[in-house]
Amino acid sequence: MKRMPIVIFLFIMLLVPDAWSMNKTIDEPDSVYLLFYATTKNGSHNGLHFAYSADRINWTTIGNEFSFIKSDYGAWGAEKKMISPNLTQSPDGTWHAVWSLNDQDHTFAHAASSNLIDWGRQSYPLLSKGLNCLRPVIRYDKNNQYYIITYADRSEQYYTTTTKDFKSYSPSLEVPASEYKNPSLTVLLPSGKVTGQVHRVAWRMVSQLIKEQDLKQFKESQNQESSLQDAQRFAGLKPVTAALTIHPERAKAISDMLLGIFFEDINYAADGGLYGELIQNRDFEYNLNDKKGNDKKWDSMHSWILKGAISSLTIDTIQPVHRNNMHYAVLDMKSPGTILVNSGFDGISVINGAKYNFSLFSKHAERKAITVQVSLVNKKGESIATKNIILSPGGWKTTSVQLTAQAGADDAQIELKVMSAGRLSLDMISLFPAGTFKGRKNGLRADLAQKIADIHPKFVRFPGGCVAHGDGIENIYHWKNTIGPLESRKPQRNLWGYHQTAGLGYFEYFAFCEDIGAAPVPVVAAGVPCQNSSAGGKGQQGGIPMDQMDQYVQDIIDLVEYANGDVTTKWGKKRAEAGHPKPFNLKYIGVGNEDLITDIFEERFTMIYNALQKKHPEITVIGTVGPFFEGTDYREGWDLAAKLKVPMVDEHYYQTAGWFINNQDFYDKYDRSKSKVYLGEYAASIPGIGTNHESALAEALYLTALERNGDVVSMSSYAPLLAKEGHTQWNPDLIYFNNTTVKPTTGYYVQQLFGQHAGNEYLPASIQLSNSQEAVKKRIGYSVVRDTSKKELILKIVNMLPVPVNSKIDLKELPITDGKFIKTVLEGNPRDKNTVPVVSEVTFESNLNIELPPYSFTVYRLKLR
Repeated sequence: MKRMPIVIFLFIMLLVPDAWSMNKTIDEPDSVYLLFYATTKNGSHNGLHFAYSADRINWTTIGNEFSFIKSDYGAWGAEKKMISPNLTQSPDGTWHAVWSLNDQDHTFAHAASSNLIDWGRQSYPLLSKGLNCLRPVIRYDKNNQYYIITYADRSEQYYTTTTKDFKSYSPSLEVPASEYKNPSLTVLLPSGKVTGQVHRVAWRMVSQLIKEQDLKQFKESQNQESSLQDAQRFAGLKPVTAALTIHPERAKAISDMLLGIFFEDINYAADGGLYGELIQNRDFEYNLNDKKGNDKKWDSMHSWILKGAISSLTIDTIQPVHRNNMHYAVLDMKSPGTILVNSGFDGISVINGAKYNFSLFSKHAERKAITVQVSLVNKKGESIATKNIILSPGGWKTTSVQLTAQAGADDAQIELKVMSAGRLSLDMISLFPAGTFKGRKNGLRADLAQKIADIHPKFVRFPGGCVAHGDGIENIYHWKNTIGPLESRKPQRNLWGYHQTAGLGYFEYFAFCEDIGAAPVPVVAAGVPCQNSSAGGKGQQGGIPMDQMDQYVQDIIDLVEYANGDVTTKWGKKRAEAGHPKPFNLKYIGVGNEDLITDIFEERFTMIYNALQKKHPEITVIGTVGPFFEGTDYREGWDLAAKLKVPMVDEHYYQTAGWFINNQDFYDKYDRSKSKVYLGEYAASIPGIGTNHESALAEALYLTALERNGDVVSMSSYAPLLAKEGHTQWNPDLIYFNNTTVKPTTGYYVQQLFGQHAGNEYLPASIQLSNSQEAVKKRIGYSVVRDTSKKELILKIVNMLPVPVNSKIDLKELPITDGKFIKTVLEGNPRDKNTVPVVSEVTFESNLNIELPPYSFTVYRLKLR
């Protein structure tokens, strides 16, 4: 008998419910010993492993130390550790696991599972006694019907606490060492010695664990698929023919908000990027905490130098321009000619003939005005723009001047030459191109903003994901800190490791949305910081205290008033004072981002959600279901959304191109009666390579599936959007840039084609292929939508095969207007990184007979009568 291929075997195992038990041989026992253990490999980050044995001597690991649950506590890298896990089974069959987290904190982790595969929420109770918590042991007390957790601390003192529900715990009590009974033992596995606990369990449970590991391994092999294997996968493949029949009679309405953008201040996307300010550290507010003390030069003097041997530059805080910007520069000049220099963000890009608006705050107590020569200077020291400003004596006042460049430079700097001796205080030293996007004051870099606008996004999600909920409670992003005069805005540390001036604040975000015709979708923290927080508590151990939540909720209610309120309201008036009396027409608010769905999260999210529902039922609240498309937070997030009837949830996943190819049916099976979906963050990449033409095609393939499911998927946005070269914390990104050039990726053009060619009706279609291979079928994607307002039909077809696809498309049942129509093709080698779409005009025929090139994405746009 020939050996059954592993893929066919796994397929049978998945389809036939009892296949695993059918496969059980007569010599398999009814029960076995199951070893629960963790290792110190990878810094104790690998989670819980299992091995089984019939005799407690010969052990078989389940997978190669496959992880069935990992710790979620604390920041990536330094935390997320599972140390000395200990498990017990309750009378109802539920397994409870506890484990140590580190050697400092007064807490342990708890999670529960009915089957050792699907684990519930993790919790981290704070303990009242002990220097820390090490090697916790859990057991169930049948007499008292509670759980007893005993633990040691680093001084080898022992303590115990009890709980009935793993929500409230008794105060810790010190106990003698004799009461600490750890059932762990050392076992010799094929890979070496490990320490864990052994329980006798039914073989059926072990077989389910094996099945889960095999299924994950099978899916992982699918995820690793790429065009690198196409020569073998499609050896001998001939050009494929495809007959596509459209069924207009089965048309269904889909979201007209399907494609938007997500802006996060990551990779220097705001300051030094989209925000038009050209001077770095204009407010002298950089501080060591921005980088957690890792850069000793990152302080109020960063980016500034003083030229003048007998002059000094100091930073003062005694009488600031505003209490939210405490630091300012003080120049003490013994003679004329002192020069204060700023090099901008990697230099200042200057365009010949362009105008630049300069301004500053100054104060001094000299008897007469001080003249300052403001110059843009190239790297040769040549002035390319110069103007003088007069700073009169007295308290803080603003002075401004416009410079006109007489030459261009990619790496200019700005010099302030003080023409007299004396003592001068300066703050908020600013330089903006006069030609910002749409000419707005305090506006955006025009070329970068235009490239975003060219996507034709239906919405903009802002100000970020992780940035919004911050690194610890004190770092949560508060929208009220980002409006009003620039000097009154409150800068803060960016979670991604640099400084946020808040110059690009909520008013500017709303204005940008209006300028490009996109709906604003602000995202606020759900009362908890980032689950990876390393400051002010460990992730959601640090929820906003409940006695402060009323004010936090009110801030979110005030946001709606700021955006939509009449000018007679408190916050509507502030919007009008900023120059926009008309409402911004806010309809959506995201609450939370990739959060752990814990009790701490649920309590605060529910409070915010209920308040918004009561005060502003017209606002669509978008909840969160964690950072992945599966797992505990995903399940718990969806359960919470169902319980509260949240109208929309935010899903995120960053996956390989293979995952997107093999999961085109992901939303086909979604329950249409539940919450709608906002796919708020996603991106495809090739392992070991990154993004290229292939990853872009995988995204196009998946987007055709999103259009097919546009009745349940209401919105989607690629992430991250922007990355500045030399300052990138996250890859991949949609648009890269430096000070002079905007560099869209091939993935950008996929987003643009879907944004520019969107519809509000989906027309189902059926396809017949000349080749029935599953791998072939998965790599041909199509979507037919109708834009009823423009009376146009849009056909999108993706061919991810290494051969052409000859397509015949039956359009007889559609009222197509005779004449020319638009065809756009994005094609290239899978490894290409700079493919761009080509647009042409084609003459219409009743049937479209077209050849889809290998590795291509084609869009047809036709007029309807």
